[in-house]
Amino acid sequence: MEAYYILIVGVLFLLAISDLIVGVSNDAVNFLNSAIGSKAAPFKIILAIAAAGVLVGAVFSNGMMEVARKGIFNPEFFGFNEIMIIFLAVMLTDILLLDFFNTIGLPTSTTVSIVFELLGASVAVSIYKVTRAVDGIHKVSDFINVESSVMIIVGIFLSVVIAFSVGMIVQWFVRLAFSFNVKKTFKYWTGVWGGFAITAILFFLLIKGAKGSTLISAEMLASIKENTVRALLISFVGWTLLFQLLTMFTRVNVMKITVLVGTFALAMAFAGNDLVNFIGVPLAGFESFKAFMASGSGDPSGFMMTALQEKVNTPIYFLIAAGLIMVLTLRFSKKAKSVTATSLDLSRQGEGSERFASSSLARFLVRRAVETSNVVARITPPKVVRFVQGRFDEELNQDVKDPKMAFDLVRASVNLVVASILIAIGTSLKLPLSTTYVTFMVAMGTSLADGAWGRESAVYRITGVLTVIGGWFFTAFIAFLASFLIASLIFFGKFPVILILIALSIFILLRTHAFHKRRAEKQARVDSEYSKATKEVLKSCDNEVKSTVNKVSKILHMTYTNLLKEEHKELKKLRKEAKSLNKEIKVIREGIPDTLRKFEETELETGHHYVQVVAYLKEMSNSVLHVVQPAYNHLDNNHAMDKEQLETLKDFDEKSGVFFDFVITILKNRKFDSFDELVKRRDEMINMANEILVQRIKILKRTQKGVKISVTYMEMLSETKNLFLNAVHLVKAESLLHESLGRNGITIETDIMD
Repeated sequence: MEAYYILIVGVLFLLAISDLIVGVSNDAVNFLNSAIGSKAAPFKIILAIAAAGVLVGAVFSNGMMEVARKGIFNPEFFGFNEIMIIFLAVMLTDILLLDFFNTIGLPTSTTVSIVFELLGASVAVSIYKVTRAVDGIHKVSDFINVESSVMIIVGIFLSVVIAFSVGMIVQWFVRLAFSFNVKKTFKYWTGVWGGFAITAILFFLLIKGAKGSTLISAEMLASIKENTVRALLISFVGWTLLFQLLTMFTRVNVMKITVLVGTFALAMAFAGNDLVNFIGVPLAGFESFKAFMASGSGDPSGFMMTALQEKVNTPIYFLIAAGLIMVLTLRFSKKAKSVTATSLDLSRQGEGSERFASSSLARFLVRRAVETSNVVARITPPKVVRFVQGRFDEELNQDVKDPKMAFDLVRASVNLVVASILIAIGTSLKLPLSTTYVTFMVAMGTSLADGAWGRESAVYRITGVLTVIGGWFFTAFIAFLASFLIASLIFFGKFPVILILIALSIFILLRTHAFHKRRAEKQARVDSEYSKATKEVLKSCDNEVKSTVNKVSKILHMTYTNLLKEEHKELKKLRKEAKSLNKEIKVIREGIPDTLRKFEETELETGHHYVQVVAYLKEMSNSVLHVVQPAYNHLDNNHAMDKEQLETLKDFDEKSGVFFDFVITILKNRKFDSFDELVKRRDEMINMANEILVQRIKILKRTQKGVKISVTYMEMLSETKNLFLNAVHLVKAESLLHESLGRNGITIETDIMD
């Protein structure tokens, strides 16, 4: 029996290491977002500062989260064996859940996940205990700390709304003071704002960082609280004078100092407080095991865990080891970069490819916001409107238009200062705030106030924010449900089920890692293709044209073939390929403005033809998707096929393949003098498609049957005709593109296609 529980404790610590890795990958966005987005320093320096903050925070951590021991459940009602089941279920669920969010690149709350996992597992065990109890004197609510759970849920709603609102309001006033012409206003406001910012961050460190630390005595903590106001006043005056002098007499960028100090502070607070989200449960399990062994009890079910009600300090070596793991994760985790990228995409100042599509709710909110803005503008004096618009005119600041910067140092500093203050106030009032919720929503609020959500991007950004918020509540629901199920399985299946769940967890983690790696490599290729000089951009475009036509030809052929053979699974794969192709071309199209900026003044004609080429690529990707979709829908709905026109359609499919082979040959060898022959072949294919459609109408009228398959054929043939038309337009645009390149003396080497 002792060996069995030693094994469980060992598994808990292994899971703690894994949880640290996936947890840091998720929460890195909290403290990296502002510094990376504003380019306050090179990426390696930002990581080094954040790593230092993480390591210091880990050492100063209180090491044992109260919620892991008695915040969600009442430990005196649970036996040792039941507590270990709860802790094991929580850790298994936490790793899988956080890894899922990391893989899809959405930030979520480690605090909320651990709380609802504890709630789910403890409810599962409580239900079992109540149903098996002979005396029936207990209810499930006796085992659960209901008040604490309700407070956490309320805290979620409050933190989301308050953080967004305060971030938006503060950013509006700060931008009104600084404007986007920061170089002009820098000397007037930097000292005051920098002094306030550093003082706010210091307040954050004193309240949030020092509270509960094992390395700070009770007397020292009391002294800090007693002299907090005096220290903050001295700090504000001292930093304001220092920063004003630096701004006036040196070239030191005070804003960068503010952002980097804020990054250190948030990283330190994250490690000092959120570290327990990852190792709190395993350490509670370890303490439970020590208490059970010290008791000498041979009955794990009869030994009640009253020991968890006592405060326990974590050994310093546990904290240092955890801090080192977090630092290494911060340095090497690619999933941390994915989560950070989501937050930056939703808050960046410039336009470009959007990560999220628009939604009906987002469109409704934008329409109402535009209407409200118009009403406010009408009732506001024109001089005030012009003044405010001038302060928020980003064209005055060249730094913001740098595509490498998501936003400037002013907004970055506001993000850090507001998040620091809100978290510090929440901690001092003992409110269950989530650092993820606060930092993310502050960033979204400052983005809105700064005009980052313009008419061109607002619906996509709002959809993204709603998606992330929805993911937070999804986290709570899934965390509760999954932990409930896993705890139930372990309770009844014991050791064999534990082994199966561990093996399954390892398998899932490996699969998600492989999936994320493939997606990251694909995105890196797309990004690299469109960050090159003019010649390289056009060469990439040339390769993309040939590749796209090749893919379209294959998808078209396989769609007709598999429809006639009624291969539902194959059509499902083809639909996925068509959607992927459509998405790739969409990214290229949305990157056109940035691509055109790379063209010289003498290459404007070339840029025009490049836009046409991309437009026809998009039309072709749309058409092939609209060929696949009705074919898939037909089989997916289990509609019948008929034998009419099968041979004709097979012949049409074969000749379509010959047509696209000719297109590919022209593009590959650049035989644009064969264009007239291509037009002739296009007309023949369109006439053939029209003949099939006429025959289909005759069949439909004669038999009065086969309505569904007739509609499917009509949709597919109509879009196939569009494919023929756009393929010819594409070849013509490619011909004109290469002619304009020749006039500018640019030659693009021909690549051999696979």
